[in-house]
Amino acid sequence: MTTQHPPTPAGADPAAVQLLLLDVDGVLTDGRLFYGSDGTEFKAFHVRDGAALKQLRHAGVELAIITGRESPMVERRAQELGIDAVVQGADNKASAFALLRQQRPGWAQLAPEHCACIGDDLADLALFAEVGLRMTVADAHPLVLAEADWISSLPGGHGVMREVAELLLRARGQWPRG
Repeated sequence: MTTQHPPTPAGADPAAVQLLLLDVDGVLTDGRLFYGSDGTEFKAFHVRDGAALKQLRHAGVELAIITGRESPMVERRAQELGIDAVVQGADNKASAFALLRQQRPGWAQLAPEHCACIGDDLADLALFAEVGLRMTVADAHPLVLAEADWISSLPGGHGVMREVAELLLRARGQWPRG
């Protein structure tokens, strides 16, 4: 059996990434929302994404979530994964990133080539303009696909972050095998 590795993005250096910005709906989830009869909202997160994000954190990659919606499930998942840089309800994701850069020690000094973003929809294009490595999922909006440096083989919510982790860690020589 031949192991396929995530392809290297054109024009961007995944080894240089020190900060990864994450969208939620359509990236960490499949984008669908489920509502119970009592109004409770449900989201499904893939366990492999969680393991991959922990791998990235362990390797020294800082993580931040910037999402347009607000959901207690996002806060819970971020806490489980040790991600404390979370902005929910972001109408303008570039402005949310600028605010995080002011608040977080060392982030203001990060050059764009040291930052990456993974998003799937039009609101994420604002972040694409702020980072050196622009990534998306296989089922992203066509305009996002056209702007991305790297596209996953999987659709959002189906373990995409494992592919991202492999891409970044393999480039740094920190991928466990192969």
